[in-house]
Amino acid sequence: MTGGKRVPGPLRVLGRTAAFLFGGLFTLSVASSVTIRSLQAFSESKRKKLALPCKMCKGTGFYECKLCKGNSTIEWSPLYDPIFINPCVCPTCEGNRVQRCLNCLGKGYS
Repeated sequence: MTGGKRVPGPLRVLGRTAAFLFGGLFTLSVASSVTIRSLQAFSESKRKKLALPCKMCKGTGFYECKLCKGNSTIEWSPLYDPIFINPCVCPTCEGNRVQRCLNCLGKGYS
Protein backbone atom coordinates (compact mmCIF):
# COMPACT_ATOMS: atom_id res chain seq x y z
CA MET A 1 0.00 0.00 0.00
CA THR A 2 1.30 3.48 -0.85
CA GLY A 3 -0.01 5.26 2.22
CA GLY A 4 -2.95 7.01 0.50
CA LYS A 5 -6.48 6.45 1.70
CA ARG A 6 -8.88 4.49 -0.46
CA VAL A 7 -12.23 5.97 -1.45
CA PRO A 8 -15.09 4.03 0.13
CA GLY A 9 -17.18 1.86 -2.23
CA PRO A 10 -20.47 3.81 -1.97
CA LEU A 11 -18.73 7.12 -2.76
CA ARG A 12 -17.00 5.54 -5.74
CA VAL A 13 -20.34 4.33 -7.10
CA LEU A 14 -21.89 7.76 -6.49
CA GLY A 15 -19.00 9.46 -8.34
CA ARG A 16 -19.29 7.14 -11.33
CA THR A 17 -23.05 7.66 -11.51
CA ALA A 18 -22.68 11.44 -11.33
CA ALA A 19 -20.00 11.42 -14.05
CA PHE A 20 -22.20 9.23 -16.25
CA LEU A 21 -25.25 11.50 -15.81
CA PHE A 22 -23.38 14.77 -16.36
CA GLY A 23 -21.54 13.34 -19.37
CA GLY A 24 -24.83 12.23 -20.89
CA LEU A 25 -26.44 15.62 -20.28
CA PHE A 26 -23.46 17.38 -21.82
CA THR A 27 -23.55 15.14 -24.89
CA LEU A 28 -27.29 15.64 -25.29
CA SER A 29 -26.87 19.41 -24.98
CA VAL A 30 -24.17 19.54 -27.66
CA ALA A 31 -26.15 17.32 -30.04
CA SER A 32 -29.35 19.35 -29.69
CA SER A 33 -27.46 22.62 -30.08
CA VAL A 34 -25.84 21.46 -33.33
CA THR A 35 -29.16 20.20 -34.66
CA ILE A 36 -30.99 23.45 -33.89
CA ARG A 37 -28.27 25.59 -35.47
CA SER A 38 -28.21 23.50 -38.64
CA LEU A 39 -32.01 23.69 -38.97
CA GLN A 40 -31.89 27.47 -38.48
CA ALA A 41 -29.18 27.80 -41.14
CA PHE A 42 -31.18 25.66 -43.57
CA SER A 43 -34.39 27.65 -43.09
CA GLU A 44 -32.50 30.96 -43.31
CA SER A 45 -30.87 29.99 -46.62
CA LYS A 46 -34.24 28.94 -48.02
CA ARG A 47 -35.84 32.21 -46.86
CA LYS A 48 -32.99 34.25 -48.36
CA LYS A 49 -33.38 32.54 -51.73
CA LEU A 50 -37.09 33.42 -52.00
CA ALA A 51 -37.16 36.86 -50.31
CA LEU A 52 -37.21 40.26 -51.98
CA PRO A 53 -34.47 42.81 -51.23
CA CYS A 54 -35.24 45.27 -48.43
CA LYS A 55 -36.66 48.53 -49.74
CA MET A 56 -35.22 50.69 -46.95
CA CYS A 57 -31.54 49.74 -47.41
CA LYS A 58 -31.83 48.48 -51.01
CA GLY A 59 -30.51 45.05 -50.01
CA THR A 60 -27.26 46.21 -48.39
CA GLY A 61 -28.33 45.78 -44.76
CA PHE A 62 -27.05 49.25 -43.80
CA TYR A 63 -27.92 52.87 -44.46
CA GLU A 64 -26.51 56.28 -43.55
CA CYS A 65 -26.83 57.06 -39.85
CA LYS A 66 -29.90 59.17 -39.21
CA LEU A 67 -28.58 60.83 -36.04
CA CYS A 68 -25.24 62.17 -37.28
CA LYS A 69 -26.21 62.12 -40.99
CA GLY A 70 -22.97 60.31 -41.87
CA ASN A 71 -20.60 62.71 -40.07
CA SER A 72 -19.63 60.21 -37.30
CA THR A 73 -19.88 62.98 -34.65
CA ILE A 74 -22.68 64.94 -33.05
CA GLU A 75 -22.62 68.26 -31.24
CA TRP A 76 -23.58 67.77 -27.62
CA SER A 77 -23.78 69.92 -24.50
CA PRO A 78 -24.73 68.71 -21.02
CA LEU A 79 -26.46 72.03 -20.25
CA TYR A 80 -29.89 73.16 -21.38
CA ASP A 81 -28.55 76.54 -22.50
CA PRO A 82 -25.23 75.53 -24.05
CA ILE A 83 -22.15 77.58 -23.38
CA PHE A 84 -19.78 75.00 -24.80
CA ILE A 85 -20.74 72.55 -27.51
CA ASN A 86 -18.58 69.44 -27.64
CA PRO A 87 -18.24 67.18 -30.66
CA CYS A 88 -18.84 63.59 -29.53
CA VAL A 89 -18.78 60.24 -31.29
CA CYS A 90 -22.26 59.36 -32.51
CA PRO A 91 -23.87 56.88 -30.10
CA THR A 92 -26.04 55.33 -32.80
CA CYS A 93 -23.38 54.35 -35.35
CA GLU A 94 -20.38 54.55 -32.99
CA GLY A 95 -18.49 56.64 -35.54
CA ASN A 96 -18.94 54.18 -38.44
CA ARG A 97 -21.24 56.59 -40.35
CA VAL A 98 -23.72 53.81 -41.17
CA GLN A 99 -26.24 51.97 -39.03
CA ARG A 100 -27.81 48.56 -39.38
CA CYS A 101 -31.14 48.61 -41.18
CA LEU A 102 -33.95 48.34 -38.67
CA ASN A 103 -36.40 47.06 -41.29
CA CYS A 104 -34.48 43.88 -42.23
CA LEU A 105 -32.14 43.81 -39.19
CA GLY A 106 -29.09 43.96 -41.45
CA LYS A 107 -29.91 40.86 -43.50
CA GLY A 108 -30.64 42.75 -46.72
CA TYR A 109 -33.98 41.11 -47.42
CA SER A 110 -37.44 41.36 -45.93
